[in-house]
This record gives sequence, C-alpha cells and structure tokens, in this order.
Amino acid sequence: MIARNLTPVSVIGLGSMGAALAGAFVKAGHPTTVWNRTAAKAVPLVAMGARHAESVDDAVTAGRLVITCLTTFEDTRLALSPAGASLRGRALVTLNSGSPAGARETAAWALGHGARFLAGAVKNVPSAVGAADTLLYYSGDRAVFEEFEAVLRVLGGDTVHLGDEADLAALYEMAVGAMLLPALVGFFQGAAAVQARGLEVGTMVGFAGTWLDMIKSLLPIYAREIDSGDYSDAASSVNLFLAGESHDEDLAKETNVDTAWLAPLYGLVRRAAEAGYGDQSISALTEVLRNPVRQ
Repeated sequence: MIARNLTPVSVIGLGSMGAALAGAFVKAGHPTTVWNRTAAKAVPLVAMGARHAESVDDAVTAGRLVITCLTTFEDTRLALSPAGASLRGRALVTLNSGSPAGARETAAWALGHGARFLAGAVKNVPSAVGAADTLLYYSGDRAVFEEFEAVLRVLGGDTVHLGDEADLAALYEMAVGAMLLPALVGFFQGAAAVQARGLEVGTMVGFAGTWLDMIKSLLPIYAREIDSGDYSDAASSVNLFLAGESHDEDLAKETNVDTAWLAPLYGLVRRAAEAGYGDQSISALTEVLRNPVRQ
C-alpha cells in the first residue's frame, strides 16, 4: 500500500542502476513515476507498482523530486530538454558519472530552468541499492538535501552531503573512482598468473580481500603524509616499490602474462626517485602527479 504522505518521486533512466533506484522507492511506498527512452524497461517496475510516464515531461511533472540516472551529464541535459519548463520549482538530483565541469554546467542549466539542484553519486552496485551500508553522496543546494534527506536515504543508509558546491560529488566520484581500474587490473593480472599454474582463481580471492583490507588500513596514514607534505616516515619507500619492477618482469616471463600496463606506473615511481623522493614514503608520488610531464 502506498502511503499518501510520502513524497512523489520520478526516476528518469532505467538502466540497471536506474531500475534499482526506482525499485527502492516503490518498495518504500513512494508514489513512483518512471520514464526511459526504451519503454519496455519500465515493465517490471510497473508490475511492482510504479507508473510509467508517456513522456519525459509527464515524468518530471509527476514528481516533487526528480531523479535522473543516465550515463553522462550531457545525456541528462539532452533527455530533460523537452521538459525544461516543467522543472521550475522541482528538486532535480542527478546520479550519473561525469566530470566536475559537467556537474557545474548541468547545475547552471538546471538553475536556468528554475530547478533546485543536487548532483550525486552511488558508490556501490545496483544490487546494493537500499542497503544500510550503501554510500551515496551529494553536493549542491543544502536546503534541497535537508528537505529530501529521508527520501534519499531510501537508496542507501550511508547518505552524505559534501557541500553547497555543485561539482563536489563529481570530484569525489572521480577521485575515489580512480582506484577502481588499477585495482581490478591488478587482480586480473594475478588471476592470469594463478591460472598459468593450473590453479583456480577462486583460491586467491580470500588472500586478495585481506590484501585490500591492509591497503585500506594504510590510507589514513598516506592521507596525513600528503596533507602535511612530510614523507620522511618511509615504511614503504619509493625505492622499495621501484625494486619490484624486476619481480613483475620475472613473473611475466614465467607465466606469459602481459604486464605492460605496469610500465607507466613504474615510470611514475622512477620519476619520483629521480626527483629525490627515493628514500621517502611511496605517498610522495602525489608530488609527482601534481607536476605532470608535458609532451
């Protein structure tokens, strides 16, 4: 049963994440209107109790809170453009990937149409939407966040407002997300090496998880070093990491696994050593990253 006093929500964009967002609102009892360019994607949600809007303008008009979950900020603006006039007075929350510049441009576009704006990011997979420990963060109009915080918490219990600057969520989304691909490729390299010995990749999963926990425990230490600019307490030095290059080369020869993706990483470590950070903490790589080599 839908409670009449719950905030009407519209969800625009029904890919795997958008469908999960809409489903969470429906399960929580919010009157939920959905729209997607491919109308068939709305069918399972309609079966759950959502209403399918015939047009994006119809969807925007139906909700006090409008959630978009499209691929990019540009996609969001393009999808909403037929409903620009209907955005006036409504709260618009974007949950898509994109750069801080894209967030600022979309905030200006939304404000120009009279909408109140939050940019956000879901830091988990679609199946985790609605869980108590699922992290979502938002930036933009704090008044909007405070008004709809209880509604937004339907999507995840770890819900944070980063600040009034509309691009902060996109900045943190990219800053934190930068860790994903290197970590995954590292795991995939290890998986290929283990398989080269005829072993199952599943046998290394537990060890990899413990290793990631150890890395997690180091992050506050490295953050303090970077914020202070003091890299002298070198439990793991730049030179120590540089010495590992030959080990990876040996592994590549033994297992016939392609480790070429590591070359630019070791190039970065080498630049740090050449800049005088060899005996200092590996977190000193941040100093090198701040001063990229211009081609």
